[in-house]
Amino acid sequence: MPLMAPPDASPVLSDALQRACERLARAGILDPVVDAELLAAHALGIGRGQVQAAAARGDEVTERDAAQFDALVQRRAAREPLQHITGLAPFRHLELEVGPGVFVPRPETEILAQIAIDALVASASPAPIAVDLGTGSAAIALAMATEVPHARVHAAENSVDAFIWAKQNAARIGADNVRLAFIDLADAFAELDGTVSVVVSNPPYVPDAAVPRDPEVRLFDPPEALYGGLDGLDVVRTISRVGLRLAHPGGVLAIEHGELQGADIRSLLAADGWRAAATHPDLTHRDRVTTAVRP
Repeated sequence: MPLMAPPDASPVLSDALQRACERLARAGILDPVVDAELLAAHALGIGRGQVQAAAARGDEVTERDAAQFDALVQRRAAREPLQHITGLAPFRHLELEVGPGVFVPRPETEILAQIAIDALVASASPAPIAVDLGTGSAAIALAMATEVPHARVHAAENSVDAFIWAKQNAARIGADNVRLAFIDLADAFAELDGTVSVVVSNPPYVPDAAVPRDPEVRLFDPPEALYGGLDGLDVVRTISRVGLRLAHPGGVLAIEHGELQGADIRSLLAADGWRAAATHPDLTHRDRVTTAVRP
């Protein structure tokens, strides 16, 4: 359904938003109102609050802006991720650039970042070291660096596309205590062995046969950021071994995972020699992060 008003009338923003919401709802978008308002804000070059105020006033928009909004809604209705359309993804207090080739940071990963940040703050070192393995957009690394400015953060990524996004975000945020390295996480940062206070990772953990339901994930997130082998834990096993190499005694490992993987991850971490393995829920009360301590 087009968003454009009849030729003899100027488009009214509130009407366009209503039609956009209906279209997005039919396409299966979970929160069509939020998406419609954010798309309108992007099309008009204003904030979401300004869109809401303009709609409440009954403001009209230009034919050009209405056509641009309509095009954006068409893309979202085809289940292209909202963050790919706007080019931006919020993460904690940050706004990150994202697009094809990089995993879009999710709200649930903010729990992982919080756990890592808390562990860094609790470190006795005046300049604690953190390592983010498989940094993707650098969301976690930049959150740690900006929220714990006395820390030194090292982030590893081996996808060319993702590394480009990470570099752009590091430049955008401007944190000077972050070091990005184009390297496989299995070989990352040998020079830091035994010195790291926090090792953190949001690895690929979807089992190979468990294709995600959401088209935004299935069709747009890079497969190498999603799938982790037969049981989804291949990369987790590597992270456990690398973490033992990097962490100093008392150092913390924090790994994001699927809601049914906590017990298996605790077992493999304990078998590798980690202590005090524990699993933590996200804001929806689903198991999301497992932590352990280097003996």
